[in-house]
Amino acid sequence: MSARPRTTTLAMLLALIGATGLRAQDHATHDHAAMSGDTSYAAMQERGKAAMGVDQYTSAHRFDDAPYGGRIVLQRDAADSAGVRAIREHLGSIARQFSAGKFEVPGFVHASEVPGTTAMRARRRGISYTFEPLPGGGQVVIRSRDAAAIRAVHQFLAFQRREHRAAGTAL
Repeated sequence: MSARPRTTTLAMLLALIGATGLRAQDHATHDHAAMSGDTSYAAMQERGKAAMGVDQYTSAHRFDDAPYGGRIVLQRDAADSAGVRAIREHLGSIARQFSAGKFEVPGFVHASEVPGTTAMRARRRGISYTFEPLPGGGQVVIRSRDAAAIRAVHQFLAFQRREHRAAGTAL
């Protein structure tokens, strides 16, 4: 893990974007946006890159529901050691933030409150978030015995699958 401090609050992320000169109208110039013509998706991908530290187009997300909650997986080519390190730092940070009921990063990436997060915040004491390394990245395993919390987690993961156009299993 890198010795540099992690800046993960919404204010710090917004400052980072401002410092790099990224603006909403700039997102349309991204090669992938030009190919797809979907500037809102491209903008989300750029915010994701700022929040996660890796190019979203060269990384694979997966959002899986499970009877106990689910998991968030993010991986890339394992030969990219810097990218893998950034993913692992990000996912470790996400596990800590979610455990504390802080969902600012997904809100920033999606430019709105993410479905399920209100209930996940309210029921945080009954939900565990565990980071686990995987080849090329890692995963955050989300577990609960609280039926309402599990429903909220599934709502959160379904939104993520849809918005990121990502693989995953739904229950």
